Amino acid sequence: MRGRQTKTDASIFLLAAIVVLLGAGVFFTVMALRQDPIEEALSGDRVINTLFVFEAEGKPLASYVLMYYSRTKRAAVFDIPGEVGLIIRRINRLDRIDTVYDPLRITPFESEVEALLGIDINFSLIFDLPGLGKMADLIEGVELFIPVAVSVYEPDNLILFPSGITRLDGDKVLSFLTYRLPDEDGDVVSFRRQRFFLGFIKRLGEKNGILKNPAMLQAVQPLIKTGMNQHTRIRLFEELSNIDTDRMAVQTVGGNYREVSGQMFLFPYYDGSLIKEIVRQSLGAMIRQVEGSLTERVFTVEVLNGTGVAGLAGRTAELLRGFGYDVISIGNADRSDYEATEIIDRFGSAEVAQIFAEIIRCTNIRSEAAAPEELNMGLQTVEYRSDFTLIIGGDFNGRYVTGE
Repeated sequence: MRGRQTKTDASIFLLAAIVVLLGAGVFFTVMALRQDPIEEALSGDRVINTLFVFEAEGKPLASYVLMYYSRTKRAAVFDIPGEVGLIIRRINRLDRIDTVYDPLRITPFESEVEALLGIDINFSLIFDLPGLGKMADLIEGVELFIPVAVSVYEPDNLILFPSGITRLDGDKVLSFLTYRLPDEDGDVVSFRRQRFFLGFIKRLGEKNGILKNPAMLQAVQPLIKTGMNQHTRIRLFEELSNIDTDRMAVQTVGGNYREVSGQMFLFPYYDGSLIKEIVRQSLGAMIRQVEGSLTERVFTVEVLNGTGVAGLAGRTAELLRGFGYDVISIGNADRSDYEATEIIDRFGSAEVAQIFAEIIRCTNIRSEAAAPEELNMGLQTVEYRSDFTLIIGGDFNGRYVTGE
């Protein structure tokens, strides 16, 4: 009798232990999902900021921050040139931002990018060039439009890219990212790499389904250096597959190049305040939901210099391009003694005009939009040169309208 009681007690204890273990397993699984950073970001209605680095010989060949907002499925990309010059906080001296880059410890580089853009980086993905080439092969190439055919014949290197839509395999990707023509401008090289990045993100989205295949997951794992676990990476790629990359442009940290102690540095405009403002505006545009397709449209601008300050229209055009506007024309106004800066709105949306005006803090907005009845009758009483014309006056200091 006592032996039977002992067996019964042991069975009850074993059953209780199993229940406790199962309960603990469920609890920790739920907690893990709740604490998964991407799930937390999505449930918290936040923008997800991901740093992508294409690495060559232990240094960034190109670095991009992709900002994505799941509610609107919209994204923005910022190119971070390695030669950006700033006071590196950990060493407290002026240096290039890529000085602190270490592929084995990405946090210092992340921190400097965060400080530069005024955001928090949620995730980082590093691809060295060999790994990027293999990744391109796994997703069956990256499709790009090449406007002009490239033919470079070198003793140990043959570079051939036909014009038109081309799908680059792994070897072609490496060549495309690293070649440079004689006397080719650095901005052209950066633009070429930016177009590849957009094509790469688009292809990851297109191949998202097969990337979740167990065999593919095992093949991809060693090609990416990241602190993310596999679940988080899969979810991130799922979200990024929603992006319409054809409507997404890459903005670059702009500035002035200066030589310091034998090195060329890119010093961001206005001590870095401009790029932070551009980021804030881009985030606002991503989050803001305007009826119709206004948030997707690129607005055109004509910039006219109404002052005697030479080159002011060109510098202002560069400023506006940084905010994503298409400056289609610059020149001089009909006179050079405008006291007040003025915006002419031909698009006809007060909200859109106000967003544009806030960039330079201009309150002087004049509408010349065609009336609905004129459009219905097929009449155009006002010459439509651009969505907006900005006439720079004497109250503009190169960044803001001061009212003085």
